Amino acid sequence: MSGQSTTRTVPGSRDPGSRTGQRLSGLAVALGLVMFLGGFVWGAVLYRPYTVPTPSMAPTIGAGDRVLAERIDGDDVRRGDVVVFTDTTWSDLPMVKRVVAVGGDTVSCCRDGKLEVNGEEIDEPYLSGGTAAEFGAIPEVTVPKGRLFLLGDERSGSLDSTAHLTDAAGGTVSRGAVQARVDAVVWPMNGMLEAPTGFEQLGALSSPGPLRTVAALVIAGTVLILGGAAYGPFAKRAGASRTRTDAGAAGAR
Repeated sequence: MSGQSTTRTVPGSRDPGSRTGQRLSGLAVALGLVMFLGGFVWGAVLYRPYTVPTPSMAPTIGAGDRVLAERIDGDDVRRGDVVVFTDTTWSDLPMVKRVVAVGGDTVSCCRDGKLEVNGEEIDEPYLSGGTAAEFGAIPEVTVPKGRLFLLGDERSGSLDSTAHLTDAAGGTVSRGAVQARVDAVVWPMNGMLEAPTGFEQLGALSSPGPLRTVAALVIAGTVLILGGAAYGPFAKRAGASRTRTDAGAAGAR
């Protein structure tokens, strides 16, 4: 009688660790799908993409840049916001400009080389270095209630409120014309717009939208989906390697 031992594999038996790993893999993929789709749908509901065709908002937004703008009500617009709006007296197409004054404000430029709102000089770090706050004088304008005064960050060539001062509305735009507020430049990937801190002395600024949270959900979901899906082939290869190792050890006895 031989002293050699024989090992048998019971049909249908599985490594408990393998079953647990597969369950965790499936859970990771399912959770990843929920996070990815949830973030994608949330972003699609809240945000709209726009391509800015002109350099009127440079250097904040260049010509041809792709931006994401949060859909908001015009009543939520505050000083310093970069907004997308449509006013047929300006253009039939959506335009992107920065709000520098709201209803009830007085705005003028440039006694000391700076924009003035309600008698306060506004620091505008988003302008190109050495650029004047305005290339022409802005007489003191009182913005009617429910309206906005807007300027481009590239002051030398922007067709903004200064180009419409002789209009019936004195260059202002209705809050109702606003469609969205720009949160970020996504192509090229310049990221979130900087807070217009120069306007803080006049009141609270707008809070950033949930774009960072939306992006984090989509990225985390993608990682979970890929990681969970990769577990199957990895576990199969590892199991095959263990089987060969065990078979070699059994044959050597």
